[in-house]
Amino acid sequence: MKRGLFVTVEGTDGCGKTTQIRNIIDHLSSLGCRVVLTREPGGTRISENIRSIILDPTFTEMHSITELMLYSAARAQLVEQVIKPSIAKSETVICDRYIDSFYAYQGYGRGLDMDMLKKITSLAIDDMIPDITIFLDLDPEIGLRRRMNAANGDRIENEQIEFHRRVYDGYKQLARENPDRIKIIDASRSVEEVWQDVRRQLDMALGFVREI
Repeated sequence: MKRGLFVTVEGTDGCGKTTQIRNIIDHLSSLGCRVVLTREPGGTRISENIRSIILDPTFTEMHSITELMLYSAARAQLVEQVIKPSIAKSETVICDRYIDSFYAYQGYGRGLDMDMLKKITSLAIDDMIPDITIFLDLDPEIGLRRRMNAANGDRIENEQIEFHRRVYDGYKQLARENPDRIKIIDASRSVEEVWQDVRRQLDMALGFVREI
């Protein structure tokens, strides 16, 4: 039985993830894939409640260790309740952010120990590694400017530009370390140009879904 494809989409705030995820869903659905869309943090009743705590802009006193534990708890619930059963049913899972956000934001952004983060992640995800990760590469200053007209930002979006720069640099390092999985897409171009590259990477990934 062929297992489902597990796709994650990553990038700094304002990189255009929402638009490209819609395109991904439409494209994969047109190919006959049964698509499940989820997000991190979130995707389950428990995880969505954790999300509201993590992103609440009034919780400025939140300790970085508290934050990483909340993210990890939300992820563990999402994997067990949504990702694992969906993949087992040959459904294609599209996740808006996943482990690479955790490493980029908590590891590079907050400066937490990467070995510790990887150990916690291993416990939370139970070997559920994405088949392909689309990293929408956009300078964080451009992304934040794109979001200036949006509603008031959440606690993470409201961080200083230096934090977002560290996160961006972290994403680039993760992509260098995982070139087979993480595909870098230049997100500074038009929506259509970005989509053409995203679709090309997805179509290649569809030919390499493991069988179990």
